Formats: sequence, structure tokens, C-alpha cells
Amino acid sequence: MRKGIVFVVSGPSGAGKGTVATAMVERFSDLSFSVSATNRAPRQGEKDGINYYFVSNEQFDKMIAEGDFLEYVEKYENRYGTPKSAILKKIEEGQDVILDIETIGAENVKKAIPEAVTIFILPPSLPVLRQRLTERGSETDRTLELRLSQACEEVGHARDYDYIVINDDKETCIADVASIILAERNKGFRNLYKTQDFFKNIR
Repeated sequence: MRKGIVFVVSGPSGAGKGTVATAMVERFSDLSFSVSATNRAPRQGEKDGINYYFVSNEQFDKMIAEGDFLEYVEKYENRYGTPKSAILKKIEEGQDVILDIETIGAENVKKAIPEAVTIFILPPSLPVLRQRLTERGSETDRTLELRLSQACEEVGHARDYDYIVINDDKETCIADVASIILAERNKGFRNLYKTQDFFKNIR
């Protein structure tokens, strides 16, 4: 049995990384979504335990102190963290996991799990990203400019990722990321046990 793969999907707010990650879980029945913890309030339609674990500042501090996070970071004046134990258990059991996290978090995951596969979702342009964020209707003028400024910084980290996928057309982007998952699952070093199985019943 091969060890599970951790797939990390990042990109600026509004790039569509959450949509892509959700589509991968829907497409691959043996891929599970890692739910992050955050101290921010839920947006309309978000559900605790599905989109995020919504926790208080005090709970977040306790999780940090007890070493419960694989990574955590402050972003847009809120904090986000990836619970560690569930992910490590899944990959040891051969299950693949996908994380939707930002660039600093991705860097920390890569340090903790060097074989993790990182995928950066890139909007086609800054004007398109501005339009997407505006149409979302959840941003004030201040948070919009904050997110756009942060987006420029995050795109600068794209070169550090294993893959860069442009999200110009949603379905094409989803297909491209799915092809990455399939290719990574079939890489030779992950499947050496299959060659051992080939010789098992030889007399």
C-alpha cells in the first residue's frame, strides 16, 4: 500500500482555489478535504465542520499551545490553521488529502511533509481578480484593497510551487488539477510496492 499524498492548493482570495479543491473531492471518492480552523466569523452559507472549524480566539490559542496545528497563519486580520493529527493519520492509512491554504501555510506544510504536492491557482489577471472579488459582494472597499495587495504578494510565491494552473475557465482548471492528481498518484516512487506484488506468487 502506498502512503497517502497531501495535495496543497493555494492562490489569492477569489482565484477559485476553494472551488477547485471541492471539485477534486467530488471527483475522487478516495480524496478527502482537510478542514481548517479559523477564528473569523462564518460567511453566509458556510457551515462549521464543513467549510471551517469556527473557533474562538481562546480556542485557537489553546490549539497552538498544544501543538495541534500542522501550520497556522494570520491573514486578513484573521487566523487560520490546519489540524495535524487527522491528516497524519489519513496519509499513514494510505488516504490522500487536499488542503486549501495560503502561501505561508503551504510553505510550512512542505517543510513538515516534503513529499506534499503544491498547486498554485492563478487568476488570469489582476483586473479579473478585482471583478471576481467585487461580484462576491462580501468585501468592503478596505478589505477589497487589502485582498488585492495580498494577491500580488502571493503570486510572487507561485514560483515555489510544483504546479501553476491558470483559472481562466473553471472547467478547464478543474480538469488540469485532476490530471495532476492522477499523475502524482502514478509516479514510480509512490508505487514501488506494486512491483513487489508482481513477483509475489512466483514458484
